[in-house]
Amino acid sequence: MTAPANATLPTVDARIHPRGGLDVLSRAEVAQLADASAGGLHDLLRRCALAVLTSGSASDDPRAAQELYPDFDIQVHQQDRGVRIDLHHAPALAFVDGQIIRGVAELLAAVVRDLAYTAIDLGVEGGRDLTSSEGITDAVFGLLRNARVLQPAEPNLVVCWGGHSINREEYLYTKDVGYHLGLRGLDICTGCGPGAMKGPMKGATIAHAKQRKRQMRYIGVTEPGIIAAESPNPIVNHLVIMPDIEKRLEAFIRLGHGIVVFPGGVGTAEEILYLLGILLREENAEVPFPLVLTGPTASAPYFEQIDRFIRLTLGDAATERYTIITGDPAAVAKQMAAGVRKVREHRIAQRDSFFFNWSINIPLEYQRPFVPSHEAMAGLDLHQGRKPHELAADLRRAFSGIVAGNVKEDGMRRIEQFGPFEIHGDPEMMASLDALLRAFVEQRRMKIAGDYKPCYRVVA
Repeated sequence: MTAPANATLPTVDARIHPRGGLDVLSRAEVAQLADASAGGLHDLLRRCALAVLTSGSASDDPRAAQELYPDFDIQVHQQDRGVRIDLHHAPALAFVDGQIIRGVAELLAAVVRDLAYTAIDLGVEGGRDLTSSEGITDAVFGLLRNARVLQPAEPNLVVCWGGHSINREEYLYTKDVGYHLGLRGLDICTGCGPGAMKGPMKGATIAHAKQRKRQMRYIGVTEPGIIAAESPNPIVNHLVIMPDIEKRLEAFIRLGHGIVVFPGGVGTAEEILYLLGILLREENAEVPFPLVLTGPTASAPYFEQIDRFIRLTLGDAATERYTIITGDPAAVAKQMAAGVRKVREHRIAQRDSFFFNWSINIPLEYQRPFVPSHEAMAGLDLHQGRKPHELAADLRRAFSGIVAGNVKEDGMRRIEQFGPFEIHGDPEMMASLDALLRAFVEQRRMKIAGDYKPCYRVVA
């Protein structure tokens, strides 16, 4: 290992022989991995690898790490015993006494594994049917199985959603909730980043240690467009990179046995609308899915505003699918544990698997990737009179576009080139949407640091 002298920040060169998932491969598979890393995937592989090598970064600018480490590169090579990953000008902070931190090495292997699997299995030669709902769900299953996160064990996985940019009181609250979930033997799955995605995992680690729990799962589910802006937090021990936001959202629903939502910004609103739109479908009326919105007492106004927006857009029926609890982490954990028990009973009755929710119906309109161009954003149908699950789908896309404009490199580039996205719809709905987005800006939920310049314009 050498330390180049011309780097912007301290860097090292290293050779890594990853274990677990990349060490039992055929020569043909290794050759495909090497080809994928050297071909059109190389820039994507480089950006995702740099994100995990700067794990724990406080920045949410996807270009920040690339500017700090402009000479970083990664190459995947074939060897008879598996795969060798060569790092050039890698961030020195990922190493201790000349050795890469073990957790970082695992996350790096996950990046190579998932990007290569996506290129091979979901590519033209893979033969996957990505035009039907069943085919997409099967692809999601394949990605999760390849990542080794599908375990035939008792239901105990709680998905935690919430913002990467939250205040100190909210962050400590997420830790407290995670602690109480962990005391009840529940594992944690989040979007893998900082803030409300890190807090529950951190709290759960203490509780799991107290309960002498030996098999702990801290699953982080992300996608290529978001990982560079939300580097995995150091507690994640199972990283999964889904190919797009829609498959990421479906993975949360299929994997989790219940969901806790903490305060957040547009990404959190997108997740709430996605889930409610699915739960409001007639086919899913009898499917138990515990959903709790929670935060410290001071965050009560945040949830009141979210609740008002949901009632206005999706109707009162949507509010029956969730519970709001503020200032009581233990009550959240108790309700979630009780909800997970109901999920277990339902899965047994329906002969559904504990580790992957096959029975919930997710329509194709929720699975098709949405590319937030200016034309697509302006063309969203945000008007009253539509079926709630159809309106929820387009509202979700509106928030997804704002997320892209805020933190995804492609979206940021579109905004710089063509100006803000325009969002059109009913005057009352647009007034409520504008008020909600303004509140997110005022509460500094859009970006971690710096003054926020809106990437959108709401037009009634």
